[in-house]
Amino acid sequence: MKLTIIGGGGFRVPQVFEAVAAAGAPVVIDELCLYDTSTSRLGTIRAVIDQLSESTARRPVVSTTNDLDEALAGANFVFSAVRIGGTEGRILDERTALDLGVLGQETVGPGGLAYALRTVPFMERLARRIREVAPEAWVINFTNPAGIVTEAMRSILGDRVVGICDTPIGLMRRAAAAVAPLAGTSDAPLRFDYVGLNHLGWLRSLEVGGVDRLPDLLASDSALADIEEARLMGFDWVRAIGALPNEYLYYYYFTREATERISASEATRGQFLDVQQRAFFDAPGDDPLSSWLRTRHERESSYMAESRPEGEEGERHASDVDAGGYQQVALDLMAALATGRSSTMILNIANAGLVPALPDDAVIEVGCTVDASGVHPWPIADVTGEMAGLMTTVKSAERLVIEATRAAGGRSRELAWRAFAAHPLVDSVGVAKSLVQDYGERFDSIGRLFDGR
Repeated sequence: MKLTIIGGGGFRVPQVFEAVAAAGAPVVIDELCLYDTSTSRLGTIRAVIDQLSESTARRPVVSTTNDLDEALAGANFVFSAVRIGGTEGRILDERTALDLGVLGQETVGPGGLAYALRTVPFMERLARRIREVAPEAWVINFTNPAGIVTEAMRSILGDRVVGICDTPIGLMRRAAAAVAPLAGTSDAPLRFDYVGLNHLGWLRSLEVGGVDRLPDLLASDSALADIEEARLMGFDWVRAIGALPNEYLYYYYFTREATERISASEATRGQFLDVQQRAFFDAPGDDPLSSWLRTRHERESSYMAESRPEGEEGERHASDVDAGGYQQVALDLMAALATGRSSTMILNIANAGLVPALPDDAVIEVGCTVDASGVHPWPIADVTGEMAGLMTTVKSAERLVIEATRAAGGRSRELAWRAFAAHPLVDSVGVAKSLVQDYGERFDSIGRLFDGR
C-alpha cells in the first residue's frame, strides 16, 4: 500500500514513519511518499527517516517529490498535514489578535479563523486534484484548523475524507486508565459519549462493563490528578459541568487568564516554534536524528505552557505525552479501513443528524467504529445547554469563514467580518472589523481574497 503525506517536509513526519515501520504495525505500508514544496525540508526529514530506518522492523520504500500528481498517483491513503504560511504565518495569526486585545492562538478564536482563510483555498484545490488523480484514496486530514478544513474538503471528496486529532484520543486514554482502578478492572469493555467540534468537545460518559464510571472518576481527587485536562481546568469546574473537557476548552473557559499569560510571555507559541524549527532545519548537523529527537522533546514538554502554573510551564506528566500522538491515530484509522479489523476512534465526520441544532453537513467530532466499509458514528446523548450553545456559535463562525473563502471581493470581506464577530472569543464587532483589516494587510493571500484579485 502507498501512503502519501502532503506536507512531507513537516517536522513531525518522522513520527508517522516510526508508526508504519514499527514491529506489529496493524497495516503494511510498502511505499511512503513525501510531498512538499520545499526541497530542503524534504531533504532534512528524509535524512532523519534514513537514520530511523536503520533500527526499524519494517522498511517501506521512501520517496520524496515536489510533483503533486506524482505523489498522488497510486496512493491508497493521503495524509494531509500542511501549514500554509509556515510558522511565520502562525506568528502573525497570534500577534495580530493579541495586538487587538483578544486571544492569539493557533486554532482557537480569531487566529484559527485567519489560519482557515488562507488554508481552505489550498485544501480545496488539493481535494480536487485528489479526486482527479487518486479518486479511490482515503484522505486523512490533520491540517489545522482540522474541523474547518475537513468540512471544506468534504464538499469535494465526501465521506472519503476524515479529520483526525490526537487530543480527544489522549483524553480518552487518560480517562480509561484513571477509571480502571475505580471499576476494579481494566479488561471490561468500554463505551463512551464524546461530542463536540475539533478542539472543542467533552467526554460526557465512560461506561465500563455497562456502568457509567465517569461520576466516580469526577468524585476522586486522586483519579483526576492523573488527567491533564482536569488539572488544567480545575477539579471543581469539571465536577460542575459533569464532564471532562478537551484541553483546548481551556481557552474558552479561561480566556482572560490565557490571553494575559500569552501576552506577558517573551514569545508566543508560534515564535517559540519558529525559532526552534529554524534552528533544526537550518543546521541539522551530522546527526539529524539526535537533533530531531532533542527538538521534539522540547516541543512536546512545552505544549500549552500558558495553561500550567508559573514555574511549571515546561513540565508535563509522562502520561500526558505518552498517549500515542496523531501518527498513531492515523495508523489505527488506516488499519481499520484497509484490513477491516474494527477499531474504536474519535473522528471528525459529518454531523448527519447527530446534533439536530447543526446542519447535516457540518463536521463534528464524535466516537466512531471504523471498518472496511467506512466510518460509523456512535449514537450520542442529546447535546443541550451551554455545550449546545458553544458548539452552534463556534460552528456558525466556522461556516461563515468557509463561505468567505469562496466568495468574491467585498462579499468575502463582509463574510469574514461576520465570522470574526460571531466567534465567542471576539468581544466586539469593531474588533472583528479590525481583525479583518489587519489580517488582510498582513497576509497577501487574504488580501487578494478580500479584494477579489
